[in-house]
Amino acid sequence: MLVFLFRRIAAGVVLVVVVATATFLLLSLTGTDVARNILGETASPAQVSAKAHELGLDEPLVVRYGHWIDRAVHGDLGQSWFTGDSVNQSLANTLPITLSIVLVGMLIALVLSIALGTVAALRGGWVDRVVQFAAVLGTAIPSFLIALVLAVVMAVQLRLLPATGYVALGTSVSGWLQSVILPAVALAVAATAATAMQVRGALIDVLRADFVRTLRSRGLNTRSVVYRHALRNAAPPALTVLALQFIGLIGGAVVVEKVFGLPGIGTLANSAAVRGDAPVLLGTVVVTVTVVVAVNLLLDIAYGWLNPKVRVS
Repeated sequence: MLVFLFRRIAAGVVLVVVVATATFLLLSLTGTDVARNILGETASPAQVSAKAHELGLDEPLVVRYGHWIDRAVHGDLGQSWFTGDSVNQSLANTLPITLSIVLVGMLIALVLSIALGTVAALRGGWVDRVVQFAAVLGTAIPSFLIALVLAVVMAVQLRLLPATGYVALGTSVSGWLQSVILPAVALAVAATAATAMQVRGALIDVLRADFVRTLRSRGLNTRSVVYRHALRNAAPPALTVLALQFIGLIGGAVVVEKVFGLPGIGTLANSAAVRGDAPVLLGTVVVTVTVVVAVNLLLDIAYGWLNPKVRVS
């Protein structure tokens, strides 16, 4: 098990380094005159040159990358070129917001996908067809449209939940839940659709396996066979899909945060990309990839627990 974890952690570290390096190189090839953007069109060439020197933009690319990676390894992701704010502090302020809606969305998707996939696999017939149709519909409708409908209906018309804003978990648990539930549901729809279909297909295959027929022949009731044996064997493929969906939820959070007025990491990355604020953009990429790696590591551990063959593969 330790070797299994070490391999996954090492692969995650390599992935973070590769993505950070690729992002740094791509940002250097945009051709954006950052110093001019910061100072404005009225700045003289001498002022622009001085600002570029202050930011280290006149240094060779390898030297700049070396300086950035040295600070990043020590936990310092630099400062915003435009506001001077610490990237670490900006991420500390915005990351909990995005993680709140994404993790709640994942939890909703996990519960609903298991329930819908299991019902579709066991009942079959029109129930199965309805679930499949709903899954196709959920995959086809973009998350921002679902977010808009939820905001208009649930927040504006029915006034059941707030339309915008975020309440920190430490301030009020109920206020936090009310502020994240609508964006989380908007993100969870597509993930639920994809994962439910995977649960359905895997469970149908498992229920046809020889060991299930053996368990039934020994007198075990359907509930025990399904929930104690079949679902555990059907879970690994669903976890794989759910891990991939987590990446999609992070990406979808950028638009959903805009709809609900949430100052999350997606909003921070979007504004940094528009301005060409490389330190902020690099920081958001590194932290986002690290979070994705950490969540996938947890899912890999669950996968390995459910399927011991994975630990030796």
